Amino acid sequence: MSLKFINPASLGPPLGYSNGVLTEPGTRLLFIAGQLGWNERQEIVSADFVEQFDRALANVVAVVTEAGGRPEQIARLIMYVTDKNEYDAHTPEIGDRYRTHMGKHFPAMVLVEVKSLLDDEAKVEIEAIAAL
Repeated sequence: MSLKFINPASLGPPLGYSNGVLTEPGTRLLFIAGQLGWNERQEIVSADFVEQFDRALANVVAVVTEAGGRPEQIARLIMYVTDKNEYDAHTPEIGDRYRTHMGKHFPAMVLVEVKSLLDDEAKVEIEAIAAL
């Protein structure tokens, strides 16, 4: 299975994401529910934004792995944050944690600021779609 990344020159070069991802015919899609930065007891791992991002992304990758896939098969990431400015303030650290889990694989992504998440202590929630 391979993904084809679609980045029209008219949009300029994307930084840290792809504008589109095309899957092959017959690909099985795995829809990953929103994952918070919590552990197996469903407790938020830390009040720290970067730690929550790290764990939420690790949880997404765990679902993909459990389904027999690899991180580079993730075609789309949707990230919900309660404070976009906090995300912006930690971009270098978030980038480091991202590369730990995803390498240099950059699927189609969106970042959405929301008022709150499922757990009142949650600052980040990540959902995904993988093509297996």
